[in-house]
Amino acid sequence: MRPIALLFLITALLFNTHSYSAKKWGATGHRVVGAIADQYTSNKTKRHLKKLLNHQSLAFVSTFSDEIKSDPRFKEFGVWHYVNMPFDETYETSKKNPSGDLVSGIEKCVRIIKDDNASDEDKAFYLKMLIHLVGDLHQPMHIGLEEDRGGNDITVKWQFKDSNLHKVWDSQMIDSFGMSYSELAENATYITKSQVKALQQGSVIDWVNDTQNLTEIIYDSVTPGENLRYEYSYKYLETARTQMQIAGIRLAKVLNELF
Repeated sequence: MRPIALLFLITALLFNTHSYSAKKWGATGHRVVGAIADQYTSNKTKRHLKKLLNHQSLAFVSTFSDEIKSDPRFKEFGVWHYVNMPFDETYETSKKNPSGDLVSGIEKCVRIIKDDNASDEDKAFYLKMLIHLVGDLHQPMHIGLEEDRGGNDITVKWQFKDSNLHKVWDSQMIDSFGMSYSELAENATYITKSQVKALQQGSVIDWVNDTQNLTEIIYDSVTPGENLRYEYSYKYLETARTQMQIAGIRLAKVLNELF
């Protein structure tokens, strides 16, 4: 078992999920990630964020990368939201998209934010992109298979309405719970400083491989055409909440290291 996979198993136990077998996250999910990250950023980091983000919160700007999708000027950034790779490969061994992917997108964001010659305007743009992409990294269906577009082509029903596996994990399961992003963030599972430190270990690539372990399990959690209802939420909502919490904790690490 890969070390990062072992960390995932330990994490599942720490968070007491019903099952570690649990679009991006939808707007709610991304805002949860931003709000949780804010709890773990240093005061120094907060000062830099406040300056670059014009006093807007991490939760507020976390959806920026999705909002610009409707503007053709930003079409090139579409491939940054995901990584497609077979389950028998890791990111390191998989064939890379020459147009870029989630990992290369995060790397470019970090590079520009650290560039002393970059304008504050460019740094702010790529900072907002980064905040979103670290959230996407932890949405399991964003580390999915190319042939079904990360679960978008796996048709299911959600509470008797037509849907797909990607959409269920993006937003429907979370939004059906009926809590705001701030309520979800405030009720994240309590963890110790040593547990936070353990979750922040590794690189972005390690985290992608970590999420892929969960993605494979989620692919096996449904049958195409299945009507997913309360039982599915009972099994997997805690897994989604855990992923959002891990994303926030790791986003804070990335931001603290930047600033």
